[in-house]
Amino acid sequence: MEIIFNVMGNTLIAELLGELDHHAADSVRQRIDSALDNYRAQNLVFDFNKVTFMDSSGIGMILGRYRKMGEKDNNMAIVGCSKPIRNILNMAGVFSIIDYYNTAEEAVEVFDRKEVS
Repeated sequence: MEIIFNVMGNTLIAELLGELDHHAADSVRQRIDSALDNYRAQNLVFDFNKVTFMDSSGIGMILGRYRKMGEKDNNMAIVGCSKPIRNILNMAGVFSIIDYYNTAEEAVEVFDRKEVS
């Protein structure tokens, strides 16, 4: 799985490309955790626009990052899921704890508003 990292302000955007399965989940977790530390990001956005498959290992990786972000009272969001990926995340209850936005820019705008208030 490929990951493209972008930074907008204090938000790390992780654009995932390919299959997020048990073969990729641990590597993705390590690379995202490293990038969060390196960029000192306070917020994390997962961009799933180009994820073609995901299993329960991917859900576990997402929830682990959510827990890590919550320990520091930071924000996290998911953007751009295909309908099948969005259905998987919805059935797993991910969207009951992590906000979904259409674009990374929209998520960053919401994070910025939270920091101002």
